[in-house]
Amino acid sequence: MEAVGRKHHERQEVMAQGPTDSTRVIAKEVPHSMPLLPIVSTVVFPFNVTSFSVHKKPNLAVIHKLPRTDQIVCITLQRQLEQDYPQGRSDVYDIGVAARLIHQMNLPDGTIQVAFQGLSRVHIRKLTKTKDGYFEADVSPAHTLGGHDNSPEMNVLIAQALERFELLTNLDSAYSRELTNILKMNIKGPGRFADLIATYVGFPVTVKMEILSELNCKDRLKRLTERLDEEIARLAVDQEMRNRAQITIDQAQREFLLRQQLKAIRAELGEGEGPEAEIEKLKEKLAAAKLPPEAEKACKSEIERLSLISEASAEYNVVHTYIDWLLALPWHTQTPDNLDLVRAREILDEDHFGLEKVKDRFVEFLAVMSLKKEHKGPILCLVGPPGVGKTSLGKSVARAMGRKFQRLSVGGLHDEAEIMGHRRTYVGAMPGRIIQSLKKAQSINPIIMIDEIDKMGHDMRGDPAAAMLEVLDPEQNSAFTDRYMDVPVDLSRVLFICTANMLDTIPGPLRDRMEVIQLSGYTLEEKERIAQQYIVPRQIEAAGLKKSQVKITRDAIREIVRGYTREAGLRTFEQRLAAICRKIATKVARGEISRGEKVTVQPGEIEGYLGQRIWAPEEALRPPEIGVVNGLAWTAMGGDVLLIETARYPGEGKVSVTGQLGDVMKESVSTALSFVHANAEKLGIDLADFKKYDIHLHFPEGAVPKDGPSAGVTIATALVSLLTQKPVRGDVAMTGEISLRGKVLAVGGIKEKVLAAFRSGIRHVLLPKANAKDLQDVPLEARRELKISLTENVLENILTAVVGLRMFGEKPRLPKPVERPRKSLKSPRPDATPAGPSA
Repeated sequence: MEAVGRKHHERQEVMAQGPTDSTRVIAKEVPHSMPLLPIVSTVVFPFNVTSFSVHKKPNLAVIHKLPRTDQIVCITLQRQLEQDYPQGRSDVYDIGVAARLIHQMNLPDGTIQVAFQGLSRVHIRKLTKTKDGYFEADVSPAHTLGGHDNSPEMNVLIAQALERFELLTNLDSAYSRELTNILKMNIKGPGRFADLIATYVGFPVTVKMEILSELNCKDRLKRLTERLDEEIARLAVDQEMRNRAQITIDQAQREFLLRQQLKAIRAELGEGEGPEAEIEKLKEKLAAAKLPPEAEKACKSEIERLSLISEASAEYNVVHTYIDWLLALPWHTQTPDNLDLVRAREILDEDHFGLEKVKDRFVEFLAVMSLKKEHKGPILCLVGPPGVGKTSLGKSVARAMGRKFQRLSVGGLHDEAEIMGHRRTYVGAMPGRIIQSLKKAQSINPIIMIDEIDKMGHDMRGDPAAAMLEVLDPEQNSAFTDRYMDVPVDLSRVLFICTANMLDTIPGPLRDRMEVIQLSGYTLEEKERIAQQYIVPRQIEAAGLKKSQVKITRDAIREIVRGYTREAGLRTFEQRLAAICRKIATKVARGEISRGEKVTVQPGEIEGYLGQRIWAPEEALRPPEIGVVNGLAWTAMGGDVLLIETARYPGEGKVSVTGQLGDVMKESVSTALSFVHANAEKLGIDLADFKKYDIHLHFPEGAVPKDGPSAGVTIATALVSLLTQKPVRGDVAMTGEISLRGKVLAVGGIKEKVLAAFRSGIRHVLLPKANAKDLQDVPLEARRELKISLTENVLENILTAVVGLRMFGEKPRLPKPVERPRKSLKSPRPDATPAGPSA
């Protein structure tokens, strides 16, 4: 063991160094209490002499209390190196060293230079603060294990540590080569050998303390070897970096000399090529570009700066790229607008069917521009389900106005630097996507379509929606400043068109800056006409066929819409038509159909091309059921029919709701239940049933979140049907918010909801009377085919939908259906039946 207990062995080691008074001190027992000297700059190891400066007031008090020499103190390391002085036991390490003061010298600045010889490791058990401000430490011996282990394994560990130290001295010139020889001559046990190396190597004090705290000599050697390997690896990397830096400097000096020689040779030959010629070209471009004052000033400054930078410098390319961007932007270049209103409307009608509100808005914009030339471009936001032609509409507007078109998709964008640009201090910095779009368009007044603006995200890199506030504000974007360009750019002449599927995810301040135009889905008649005039010819051509080879009948198109697609837009519909054209092309390629033969696709053949029907012909016309009602919902994909199912079973009157509902929808359930409870006698419901049964309401498609107040009347109707055990008609659908008095309140998304009922085969739709004005937006085809009734009280909904219900007391009048528009005998105008949108 290497410990204080082995006094004879320790006494021999000290005496080997020379006959001094230290022999008497080591021969004594290490006292159980001694002054504490906490330090931060070094670590004292047993049997090694360490010198350091003492300047902290408590530590100076310890030194002043000691005799000149031979006094023993406990030295340890503070845990918090930046702490002025420990406050207690937890602020110092558990292991310290009992050390003997062998020298001290007062310095002019008030500090004391001291030298201590480590004696042995000790455990610090307790600290007691003295009146002089320092701590008195109660210690006990910290016995080490394996201090005299001469086994082969230990000798191998010693040899490995010595080998690593020798390699370290070869890598770092700060270490004397003689240290290796000194170590070889002083191998006196594995523990002392490890302490000796740790004393010599410039480890951080925390690493040295880690080695000091290890009481198992074998583990101490292993840990020392690991730390030596880390130090060797660090020095090797430092050496490699220094070598690379030297090579780079030598290469730069060589290039500089060669360039100077090349410059002299060019001067002798009278050639003007070189940095000076490049600077002259840039100055000529600047003079021809006629930049705005701020941009011109910045460009001149950067050109002058470029002339002072060597071509070999990395900064040269950074400055040159910035100048190129300043000169490449179309500061004054713009395309003349075609303000012919009739021609613009013809082009819009040619490319897209319907979308009258959007077309009218663009025609209005052209009309204002024809009267007032300096007119700021509007910020439009087209909101609607996928596949209705929002994105392709931007290209049509650009063609109608004669402007350049740029599309910018921001769906999933998280980094606001994509909009505002990067600072030029960053490597690889570049302008934001707005400035890049202007450069690509080479026009200061293009149409820029910002697609999927409702799907921008935000994280630690910033909020792109906040960056859009300046871009889409007509009062600010006339002086838009990109971080890379760092000069104002006028965006007021740009026509921005944004697209979104829903408004809820767009921040309020950004939504307020845009003029929102709602787009709804297409009806069956509209899809039929779009397919015949646009989609079918395009897909026939895409399949490599001729238009004369394929004909898809009108009834076949209706069968595809009804049985294989149930969407607001046209994407799935077009995919189905494309699949039919590909199958016909396959038959032609195999020789099953001759190239000159014409193929006519009839409704009965659709199943052979597309497989079984996805939706049954009369899916919505289910038989009347108890407690099941058709509701109408608005979604980002358009409208949808939402079933509400109820069930009751013996219980205690509890109500449970499932289907991933939001708070507003849960409140609608409570309101509807309260209304039914309050009107139970009128509806013929036994009040005891509310306590005798538990009620469960379920909204199918539980993985889809649902919220909003518009299901109130539907929930109330389902509850009445359940509690009266009367069935509800399967061909009726309804929507509307319910109040506690039973009033049916207005809701949103009427057009989308009515179209969803129309697509699903519903025959009778009940709407709030307050939404009568919204029926103007519903396509004529849907209004002709559907029976639409407007209700003011939920009892009207209940009487209309619930079969065989008897009411007591005053009965409400059944709602009268809205008069259906008559079919026009005139065929539509040719200019009103365009080909259809690009899906």
